[in-house]
Amino acid sequence: MGGGYLTNPLVFLVQVLFEAYILVVLLRFFLQLTRSDFYNPLSQFIVKVTSPVLVPLRRVIPGMAGMDTAALVLAWALKALELLIVTALSGAGLHPLFAILGAIPGLVELCINIFLYAIIIQAILSWVNPGTYNPAASLLYSFTAPVLRPVQRFIPPVGGLDLSPMAAILGLILLKMLLIPPLQQLVVALLS
Repeated sequence: MGGGYLTNPLVFLVQVLFEAYILVVLLRFFLQLTRSDFYNPLSQFIVKVTSPVLVPLRRVIPGMAGMDTAALVLAWALKALELLIVTALSGAGLHPLFAILGAIPGLVELCINIFLYAIIIQAILSWVNPGTYNPAASLLYSFTAPVLRPVQRFIPPVGGLDLSPMAAILGLILLKMLLIPPLQQLVVALLS
């Protein structure tokens, strides 16, 4: 067994733990940005999980223009720390500047993926269990409304079928394809 025998599972574990908490921090940021229901049980879970870190951080990093900048800084710092640990475990050494800059494309991709999967889940829930109250469905609806509302203006429901989620999903995938590679190339160019 080579040195990668324990390294790969350890890298996987580090990535899963960091990505899960970064996801929760970004969800809190977007729930506040989209003015979603904070009394929803899922929102309360997100608030309770992130408050121990965000409340003290907000004393140092104030919000700007109604945005929770402390949550963004925390997500960026966690993503940079994750990259730093993963590169160190992989044997590539410690490169703090790579971690700090490399975190940006990763966070942008995660933000796009959050909305992408939220829209997919919302569409599936609307097919499986339409018309019933579900805390997750109501939270998803308020969360995805800012993305779906502009699309719905251009693509109204046809025969009772709402095609706007499909158009929004295509748009988000195109945005990811057009935005992430140039950001990654910019990071490589800045580090060269």
